[in-house]
Amino acid sequence: MTQNDALLAIGSGLQLYREYLVRSVHSRARAHGLDLVLLNNIEATWQRDYFDDITVANLFDHTILAERGREIAARRRIVGVMCWDEPLVQPAADLAEELGVPGLSADGVRGCRDKNRTRSVLTAAGMLQPRFALTHSVAEARAAAASIGYPVVVKPQALGASMGVVLAANEGELDAAFGIAAGASAIGDEPYKGTALVEEFAIGPEISVDAAVYKGEYTPMFLARKRTGLEPYFEEVGHIVDADDPLLRDEALIGTLARAHRELGVDNGITHSEVRLTERGPLIIEINGRLGGDLIPFLGKTATGIDPGEVLVDISSGRRPTLSPTRNAVAGIRFGYPEHDCRVRSVTVPEHAQGLVTAAAMVEPGADLRLPPGGYIARHSFVVCEASDPQRCDELLDAAADLVVLDGEPLEPLAAGETFTLPSGLLDADK
Repeated sequence: MTQNDALLAIGSGLQLYREYLVRSVHSRARAHGLDLVLLNNIEATWQRDYFDDITVANLFDHTILAERGREIAARRRIVGVMCWDEPLVQPAADLAEELGVPGLSADGVRGCRDKNRTRSVLTAAGMLQPRFALTHSVAEARAAAASIGYPVVVKPQALGASMGVVLAANEGELDAAFGIAAGASAIGDEPYKGTALVEEFAIGPEISVDAAVYKGEYTPMFLARKRTGLEPYFEEVGHIVDADDPLLRDEALIGTLARAHRELGVDNGITHSEVRLTERGPLIIEINGRLGGDLIPFLGKTATGIDPGEVLVDISSGRRPTLSPTRNAVAGIRFGYPEHDCRVRSVTVPEHAQGLVTAAAMVEPGADLRLPPGGYIARHSFVVCEASDPQRCDELLDAAADLVVLDGEPLEPLAAGETFTLPSGLLDADK
């Protein structure tokens, strides 16, 4: 039997956050006569409905990932590599480059994943960026903050989801902020552990843009307005996507993003960029070499009709993607956080509410939820709503979120010196 050409996906993500995407990827691949092959870090369950060939390995050991990828390529005709899981985008890009198939370039992903490199490249190109310094100790962080001027943002060099990102207003807060950011870096890649980026605080609303890049041509798909909370931390508590957002027609914003992608060498794939809209103009906070997390691509599809899974398959197989909107709506998501650290007994979400698209619990009974700085992404649930305008969508999200019921028992404070844990039982947000 003759084998079809195949696309290789590195990591599936978990069902709650990524099945909608995998379903679209499967449908588009079939339309192009392509098989789907998965290299995953956990045993397959729901994934079996979508993939023709599944290999399980410890993907967080990048040497093993590369070896298994080569083995798959030796028995299948791999024509493209896809990845939407932040910790795996770099080895996936390295493998695509080694195999000589479409995918984000290894150098381009490196420029995105390493925030110090992103800042350095864009600053050298004369683009608007905050003053910044990479630090390896509290003493270095103090010196950098004194030079930059308070307030400053202190963040890990290569993590996502705003984990370990802290605003420090003075030197007293700076010491603690460095400990939090450097401590959070312990769960990241080895080269970036124990470091923290200290940078000027950029004032202005924050947005994100998911875009397709095909042979260097940058085209936005959808734009999300971000809501953050739990100051001085930057927990992302919600997003709203408006298919007719005027910023999608803002030449300064789109031009800045397109240029940044060129400077970083990102010329093929899908990216998720985060931007502050400052008085001096759009300032790029970071560019990620993958689709957005937090179900933003699902919001984008709901609001615009543009299917990011279809776009991903097209680009990954060397085809120009179709990016024509078929809907003109507004979709938003709101995440539920506990009022205090707790151990979850149960989470109940609404089945019916005005404008409700979907809702789900994000943790199992017994999960420990700790708010920053003891933990991050301490979410117990989400609600997604659709409306005709952003204000109405916000109102519907408020109402739906009020229907979520969290039952839990308080947790004892962390022992002295204990910082940064991910909630036990938290479902993967694919951040």
